[in-house]
Amino acid sequence: MINDTRLREDLEPRGNMEPRLQPGPDPVATGCAANESGGNVYAALDLGTNNCRLLIACPSGDSFRVVDSFSRIVRLGEGISTTGCISEAAMTRAIAALSICRDKIESRKARRLRLIATEACRAASNAEIFRDRVAAEAGIRLEVIDRKTEAALAVKGCAPLLDPGGRGAILFDIGGGSSELVRIERDPAEKDAEPRIKAWMSIPLGVVTLAERFGGRDVTPQIYAQMIEAVTEHVAPFAAEHGGDLDGMHLLGTSGTVTTLAGIHLNLARYDRRRVDGIWINDPEITQTIARLLAMNYRERAENNCISVDRADLVLAGCAILDAIRQAFPLPRLRVADRGLREGMLVEMMREDGALRTA
Repeated sequence: MINDTRLREDLEPRGNMEPRLQPGPDPVATGCAANESGGNVYAALDLGTNNCRLLIACPSGDSFRVVDSFSRIVRLGEGISTTGCISEAAMTRAIAALSICRDKIESRKARRLRLIATEACRAASNAEIFRDRVAAEAGIRLEVIDRKTEAALAVKGCAPLLDPGGRGAILFDIGGGSSELVRIERDPAEKDAEPRIKAWMSIPLGVVTLAERFGGRDVTPQIYAQMIEAVTEHVAPFAAEHGGDLDGMHLLGTSGTVTTLAGIHLNLARYDRRRVDGIWINDPEITQTIARLLAMNYRERAENNCISVDRADLVLAGCAILDAIRQAFPLPRLRVADRGLREGMLVEMMREDGALRTA
């Protein structure tokens, strides 16, 4: 089994079949114009505790152009906090989604791949059994990354949304089974410098684990306060050490929680990434939007097209994590990122290959 992401064998042969990745990309089939990289197609897959997401793209100048994508809530981590195992039902859901991802990768003839799994596969006692099943049934060999790598990829993916006139940001990624916090800053002596990670932490609480612990369907103000308190216990030590001197900083959030909040804030009839990614929301607006969500019952949340039944029992747990972060880092503005690990992986691979134009 080859796990080096510089190679092309991340999609495994099934049975006696040959590996289904083609030897080279077809710019017409992929929709990628000829470019300096020869039209190479890249794929980044992120199997999280809650979602399975895929992004396929081609280098374009100093960035990339998306040619295909996929996202499905699979709840891989459902029940892990109590049983310690990935359930049979969760495995089945995830493998079905990963099989769709495999077909998309093959149809786009992507040759440079990174296919990662995060907290659920770090925490579950039967994660290796699950990964072997994924390889056998979906033809994909997943790479389980550690929390530090997860934080670094989130920074790479979200860095373009840093306020160009600011000093840096407190970036947070609210996941299904864990949440990452990163303090990133630019060096003021270096014009247009890449932001640097000054400090980071990961807490073993995400929307799935927190909702399973406290309940996500019927959330009273008292339960919501208990959720915040549970998260604060983890965040407070990091804030005490790295939360000083916040001048010129802002919050930068990447997760279904913040994108959902943005959709509710904008009163969107249906979620629209083009209107959400990069939006600024000030602190009073966040407070008001969370209050609106707390006032909704489960059915009202499920019927809202920016939330849906898939997130109706998770969104308030995510809000509680956000509120704990806001209390620890009282900054006036939040920038919303509908981007993250996949974009970070794409940028990293393309830079390694010299496929992105440099200034």
